[in-house]
Amino acid sequence: MLDAARVSHVAVMAPPLRKLRSHTFRLRLDYEGRAADAPCSVILKMGHLDDAGRPAYANALETSFYRDIAPALADGLVPRCFDVAAATDDRAWHLLLEDLTDTHFIATEWPLPPIAAHCEQIVQALARIHAAWWDDPRLGVTVGRWPDDVMWLGQFPAALERFIERYPEMLPPERRALYARLLERAPQLLARYNSRRDLTIIHGDAHAWNFFLPRPGGNETARLLDWENWSISIATDDLAYMMAMLWYPDRRRRLEQPLLDRYHAALMASGVAGYDRQSLADDYRLSALWLIMRPVWQAMEGIAARVWWNNLERIFLAVDDLGCAELLD
Repeated sequence: MLDAARVSHVAVMAPPLRKLRSHTFRLRLDYEGRAADAPCSVILKMGHLDDAGRPAYANALETSFYRDIAPALADGLVPRCFDVAAATDDRAWHLLLEDLTDTHFIATEWPLPPIAAHCEQIVQALARIHAAWWDDPRLGVTVGRWPDDVMWLGQFPAALERFIERYPEMLPPERRALYARLLERAPQLLARYNSRRDLTIIHGDAHAWNFFLPRPGGNETARLLDWENWSISIATDDLAYMMAMLWYPDRRRRLEQPLLDRYHAALMASGVAGYDRQSLADDYRLSALWLIMRPVWQAMEGIAARVWWNNLERIFLAVDDLGCAELLD
């Protein structure tokens, strides 16, 4: 992008955004020489070092995403990455990303959901991302690993027991019975994931606040960021997390099926074949059912109660509405 030009000066434009596992800088760039296509500003996201100067967190998934997966996506789905570096023994990882501050915005303040029109943009962007890697022959070979249920499923009963000991009133007998049936039927339910058909790259944390939406009047599209938890799975894991887990019943009942219709149409328009609307509905119910595990994990990993408790209540309401218990018969 620089041709014969070079960066002559870098300035931090605002105080860094510091999170538990990373800090992010918005940098203004000045150039010496002609650099017409080079950006005026960029986003530097990088990890922390511990007291001994070693990376506190490797962030291997996100760095591998921008190195191996993002280049295969069409422009305008994720932030453009100018440089990616994995963590070493004495260097934190970093990503040098496109600055979307002036062209995009976060739809709403957490925990408020976006308006319907913004939700439509989000599911259409998800469909295009999922379609790009749908049943790609590189999945599980050179990109990612096939779903592996052994570790997390084997550890869940102990996590559930600790949760019940700490919060016994959160799980009355009928909810505990549903967990028991889910664990009992897990080998049969996991056959869908282990089929290695109609699978793709999923984000793993596709809530609305991880999307940058285009400002009105421009030619931009929605972008999905923070790829720290991507994996190979069924696409509806992302959709169910965004709607079944995070929305209260009235909103979900009004928007859920129309958005799934729009997602499916966008998926077909992006070249996916042989995956009908009923298959999407079946997968969505299965994804919602598995999500009853997530609030338990969140609580046991120290996530704030204001997060996991609302997630717990909402996902059980969604499981009831969608008749997910029928999958355990």
